[in-house]
Amino acid sequence: MEKIQFDNLQETLYNEKLANGLDVYILPKRGFSKTFVTFTTKYGSIDRTFIPRGKTEEVTVPDGIAHFLEHKMFEKEDGDVFQKFSVNGASANAFTSFTRTAYLFSATDKLYDNTEILLDFVQEPYFTEKTVDKEKGIIAQEITMYDDQPDWRLYFGTIENLYHEHPVKIDIAGTVASIQDITADYLYECYETFYHPSNMVLFVVGAVDPAEMMAFIKKNQDAKTFDDPAEIVRSFPTEADTVALSDRTLAMDISKPKFNMGLKCNKTDIEGEEMLIQELSAGLVLDILFGRSSDFFTEAYNDGLIDESFSYDFTMENGFGFAMIGSDTEQPEQLEKEIRTTIQNAVKTWPITDLELNRMRKKKIGQFMRSLNSPEFIANQFTRYTFNNMNLFDVVPTLEKLTLEDLKDAFHTFSDESGHTVYSIVPAEKAQ
Repeated sequence: MEKIQFDNLQETLYNEKLANGLDVYILPKRGFSKTFVTFTTKYGSIDRTFIPRGKTEEVTVPDGIAHFLEHKMFEKEDGDVFQKFSVNGASANAFTSFTRTAYLFSATDKLYDNTEILLDFVQEPYFTEKTVDKEKGIIAQEITMYDDQPDWRLYFGTIENLYHEHPVKIDIAGTVASIQDITADYLYECYETFYHPSNMVLFVVGAVDPAEMMAFIKKNQDAKTFDDPAEIVRSFPTEADTVALSDRTLAMDISKPKFNMGLKCNKTDIEGEEMLIQELSAGLVLDILFGRSSDFFTEAYNDGLIDESFSYDFTMENGFGFAMIGSDTEQPEQLEKEIRTTIQNAVKTWPITDLELNRMRKKKIGQFMRSLNSPEFIANQFTRYTFNNMNLFDVVPTLEKLTLEDLKDAFHTFSDESGHTVYSIVPAEKAQ
């Protein structure tokens, strides 16, 4: 077991790759009573075209299948797994993102019992056509529910505008129509391909003895049989740097219009330190240009263009990346004009100085250090960094060495107007 010391953060991380390929990380936290355990596969909604394990021909599976598989993993022949966690006093959950599917629990007691439940239920699939068909109705209701949420429609509508072909434009849950094509055979095919231990990470953080926990996990895994690790061949379409649609408006039953601007990143074939530098730099640029201490925010707020719903964010994964800036607003056209002007001015005359970089850098480091007091944050973020060959604990040293050139380079990956789109949701009565 490798012991990795992060002196500046006063954290010690333990890591071992087991014989079956499973990467196990353990982060003991002194003074904490609760422990979080996440078991995550590098398999998300964008993984729709791939070569199944043991085969040679590429397949494209129905949209939404990774999320569907996550749902079905909790149902076993002898009942619902949530009940087992509940009996042991643990809180369990799961989620599917664009790039990963995570199963997790938190508990203050019976840590090993709950860890065994987690490992076993994720590694023992049970699907039948009857239970799959039953789940279609449940997930269709979930999809319909999200279709009625304006903020979700705003978020995905913007992504749909940004991308021509990349599957990130497809809703993580798929559509009511696409999930009708999901079968038990499809689920087993996806499971066998993406849920091999060599494509997964187990992360434990909290009140835990690393040596005892590692021994427990190894014993559990050694008692099971797995095929040899194999490379997963995924396929993604070529994506243009320009947006698919520059402008779109949707009418919904809302009281105040919603506006969102999407900025497509044109440098996405990166990972590791290069990706970490880019996403941290992009975040700092957005903080400086659009944060609460920026000239943009002060003027837009005072002019009534934005309200407390105003937000901005930068999303980065290998293969796709985008920034979003938006708010509820009665003046979407004026807000769009001000956002575009702020970006264009930054392109023409770079406004960020070393003084501003250092000020925002200190703020970011402070926010990150506070986040490390939350095992939930660490548990949810660590695996994402790992799957992109980054390390969560490199965030502070990377922030400390960022330069103005790093910020300029990151900004220029999403500042080109051909990669910008706007999406608006207006009250239904105003659209008539």
